[in-house]
Amino acid sequence: MARLPRLSVPGYPHHVIQRGNNRQPIFGSDADRQFFLDLLRDSAARHEVAVHAYVLMDNHFHLLVTPSSAGSLPKFMQALGRAYVRHFNDTHGRSGTLWEGRYRAALLQADRYLLPCMAYIDLNPVRAGWVAQAEDYAWSSHRQYAGLRVDKYLSPHPLVWGLGNTPFARETRYRDMVRQGVSEQQQRELTESALAGWALGEPDFVGQLQQETTRRLSRGGPGRPRRPPAAEPVP
Repeated sequence: MARLPRLSVPGYPHHVIQRGNNRQPIFGSDADRQFFLDLLRDSAARHEVAVHAYVLMDNHFHLLVTPSSAGSLPKFMQALGRAYVRHFNDTHGRSGTLWEGRYRAALLQADRYLLPCMAYIDLNPVRAGWVAQAEDYAWSSHRQYAGLRVDKYLSPHPLVWGLGNTPFARETRYRDMVRQGVSEQQQRELTESALAGWALGEPDFVGQLQQETTRRLSRGGPGRPRRPPAAEPVP
């Protein structure tokens, strides 16, 4: 069976996962991570993709982005991936592929899943046991939203602005939201939808969205994606 094209609908947030081939590390140093973020900034600007959140783990990364056009997300990911592989191979004296196939992405119903997805992304290092709290990890967007750092290339989603009337109120509420965490069901839905490539939202949302694209949005029709049979969870 032919693979479905990657899901990319302009104006909607997409949760993106890209993993290293055979789970191998994709970052060998903090310099690699900084180079990746510089590429992320430049590629997002060039291809008009709003970057809301990110986390860089050892062998994979997560992004939360909104593309401006149907072709923005694949062009952005292609530019980012190719340039980073050249850097990584040159820096570490290697050749060949770095990525485990295509990137995975799920379109999200923003009012239901965007803020939980941001918390899910921020909490990756905590779930991995690397840090006690999300703010202790330098290579995610959490410190931007917690008021501990300024990442000028990040584009806060309107739902983030809605967390409070002042920067202090928004930062406090965001920190509290992340500390409360996300439920096991939300973790499962966010992981599985991205790995399977479906839209994640309520049935009415997915049904209405289906009218905007000819690409099938769920495994069994409109509604939340079912558990993909061979999907392996990613932190």
